Amino acid sequence: MSQKTLSPKQHDELLKLLKARFEKHMNRHKGMKWGAVQTKLEKHPEKLWSLNEMESTGGEPDVVGEEKGEYVFFDCAAESPKDRRSVCYDRAALEARKEHKPKNSALDMAAAMGIELLTEEEYRELQMLGDFDLKTSSWIQTPAAVRKLGGALFCDRRYDTVFVYHNGAESYYAARGFRGKVRV
Repeated sequence: MSQKTLSPKQHDELLKLLKARFEKHMNRHKGMKWGAVQTKLEKHPEKLWSLNEMESTGGEPDVVGEEKGEYVFFDCAAESPKDRRSVCYDRAALEARKEHKPKNSALDMAAAMGIELLTEEEYRELQMLGDFDLKTSSWIQTPAAVRKLGGALFCDRRYDTVFVYHNGAESYYAARGFRGKVRV
């Protein structure tokens, strides 16, 4: 069994959990059928592994759309996934810290999980499906021009409004993590 493959038991348990979440939150994927999603997942075990990584770190992944023949899963946990908080933005930011370094960076963790950070547009799409990050915030993909100058972007929802902020990419906070996506 390769490192990025689930055991048969993990495979079955994850599919059962994803199906239950899919059926509970039909507003996130109107008109879609679980059978078609499961068929696609069965053909891409590496994506199922990534979804398991999202789940095991507190992301509660769910289908939020379909684009170009692929199902799109976002982290749909109410708050930024608990086991992906207290991280700076990327490897360069992590290496730039002189002291009190976080254990990891959002981009490194996402890459290891086989997922990508949400863009600002995707974050706003997620917020159309419910109220997320009312107490936490989430790093989002940052334009190269902003990152080159040392910054990084994050979002949250306060006062029934989605806010986009900036911070030094090397910053990290207990209430800031990141949300990811995977296409199957």
